[in-house]
Amino acid sequence: MQHHHEGRFAEAEAAYRELLAAHPDHVDALHLLGFLAHQLGQHDRAVELIGRALALNPLNAPAHCNLGKVYHAQGRLDPAIASHRRALDLSPGHVEAHVHLGHAFAARAELAAAAACYREALALTTEDPAIHYALGTALYGQGLAADSIACFRAALALNPDFPEALCDLGSACKLLNRVDEAIEHYRQALKVKPDSFVALFNLGIACRDKGAREEALACFERALGLQPDSAAAHYCMGHTLADEDRLDEARACFQRALSADPDFAEARWSLAMSCLPRVYGSGEDPASVRATFAAELEALERWFDRPSRIARGPAAVGADQPFALAYQEEDNRGLMQRYGALCVRLMAQRIAPQPLPDPANHASGGALRIGVVSQYFRDHSVWNALMKGWFRQLDSERFALFAFDLGTSDDRETAFARSRAARFFQGTFDLPQWADQITQQRPDVLIYPEIGMDPMTLRLASLRLAPVQIATWGHPETTGLPTIDYYLSAQDLEPPGAAAHYSEQLVALPHLGCCVESSAAPAAPCDLGQWGLDPQRPLLVCPGTPFKYAPRHDRVLTEIAQRLGDCQFIFFQHWTRRLSDQLQHRLRAAFAQAGLRFERHVAFIPWQPRQGFHGLMQRADVFLDTIGFSGFNTALQAVQCGLPIVTRDGRFLRGRLASGILKRMGLRDLVAGSDADYIALAVRLAKDAAFRETVRERMRAARHRLFDDLAPIRALEEFLLRAGGR
Repeated sequence: MQHHHEGRFAEAEAAYRELLAAHPDHVDALHLLGFLAHQLGQHDRAVELIGRALALNPLNAPAHCNLGKVYHAQGRLDPAIASHRRALDLSPGHVEAHVHLGHAFAARAELAAAAACYREALALTTEDPAIHYALGTALYGQGLAADSIACFRAALALNPDFPEALCDLGSACKLLNRVDEAIEHYRQALKVKPDSFVALFNLGIACRDKGAREEALACFERALGLQPDSAAAHYCMGHTLADEDRLDEARACFQRALSADPDFAEARWSLAMSCLPRVYGSGEDPASVRATFAAELEALERWFDRPSRIARGPAAVGADQPFALAYQEEDNRGLMQRYGALCVRLMAQRIAPQPLPDPANHASGGALRIGVVSQYFRDHSVWNALMKGWFRQLDSERFALFAFDLGTSDDRETAFARSRAARFFQGTFDLPQWADQITQQRPDVLIYPEIGMDPMTLRLASLRLAPVQIATWGHPETTGLPTIDYYLSAQDLEPPGAAAHYSEQLVALPHLGCCVESSAAPAAPCDLGQWGLDPQRPLLVCPGTPFKYAPRHDRVLTEIAQRLGDCQFIFFQHWTRRLSDQLQHRLRAAFAQAGLRFERHVAFIPWQPRQGFHGLMQRADVFLDTIGFSGFNTALQAVQCGLPIVTRDGRFLRGRLASGILKRMGLRDLVAGSDADYIALAVRLAKDAAFRETVRERMRAARHRLFDDLAPIRALEEFLLRAGGR
């Protein structure tokens, strides 16, 4: 036993055999020789030897426990659990049996049962950091990140140099959006264990999430130095490069990930999606990109025909989304339907169809149960434009709102949603847990305010979790998902024949289709000089994110500059600086081609908080809405600040948001019918101070029409009652 304890396995085996040669029925020698065989990887022999020991003494609790460990190593979890339970029947205070019973439950993904076992062990002893750590991992796996943090800290109090606990503490903090804390814990883990692949890998992901992409790339490179064939590290490096729109480099990483793991579904999915740039360079042709994406989508469909791949497919859905496709002013219905059909096909492998309430059973009595699924129950454009109006104004006697908050942020708007919901669910749950949470509430109607921005939202929307499922324009594009029945839009925002653009049944609510809260526009003092802006020159605010500016409209800006002669366009640096740099590079070339000095006419200033943005708009002369993919919340803020808006009707909902606002105010004459009209209107507003002031007065007089409009709410209520079987 001394040899065995100190790792001299050959000497231990020889001693056990010598003893058994003299005493063939020596229970402890059989048991310990069997456990030694297990440690040497000889599991079948271990079962035979420990079994002989137990046949001689069935009351040997440690032998039952060790037999359970052997069964676990063989992947035979049911007999492992039975063995550990037998050990505990014989010796309820057997700490190791509680712990390994927990491990067996954890391996079977029964994490609540595992956590109960670890708690039983901790009731017997609190001095083993490994048990605290095991309980933390079980709680983390259940989405109970806050509870897991206490366990990891308890483990570290006993053993400060516990790299796995430091890593998992970092991951729990990251799950709660405490990214700075997570980064610090990963760095501490690396101080303890500098060659920890896991710590480097997780640190890279946390840095990427924080936007520190250069540090993230350095972490992934170091991790790949330790494990060059890590498909996961190649994949995450590719994702980081794709975030920067460095698509050729990203695709090379995805290819390397697939070389390391040919059935790596997430890498294959991201490879297909990464052909869509967010910001186009000079000379890049969006039409050829569409053709490439169509071919990639077809190849992706075929790739998933292999059973081993389709089984891994659900993890890929939402890993990347064709978000950038919506920023092309083309009809995307065909492409999105193919994409949506693939999402639904793959998600069906993960979650079996759920029993759903029958709308016929709710023909009378009780409030209609409305589920709202979103990551944006907080101060966010999707909440402010769409969701808040539902929670403020839907009749609580007839509609019970069930909020499923997929995010981790918590602010004043979150608290308001919680106060108005019949039930409010928030947590770091995985897909099956969220699906269970939703179906257990038996919603009659499930609404997704946006589909296309958040991965978990897409995965849930690709399932049938309610009899009626609805999307709306938090991301103003058809979802293509056969699981979504209706698309809520607005009469003032849709062009004629709009239904043909949707895979869902289009429901156009009155006016702007939403009830936006009236509020003041507090503004911070604005020092124009700090950004090199001259208040004596016409200032034209260009508020869109870089991917809203299509190359074919660059000439609109250069022609405005040529006609005004002396003006400044104000753009805002995106938090992904490279995207702004790409747009700036392309515009620089366009201005040079037009014979204009870019630096004289264009300024990229830091992204502004809301009050700073309002302060700037109150000093500016014109608001230039993006053509093809309009702004809604920014246009409302311009109205509140009294800043004249120039816009034009796009071909689709997403290009008609600001024009819908102006039409609702009776300012149709400010909606251009062409690029030429857009240019002429912008020039007139910038040059003619009297006309500009007249427009400001008209906006002030009519802006009340935009806010607290109950007509869309009442129409939504009637639609929900019909759709929900009432």
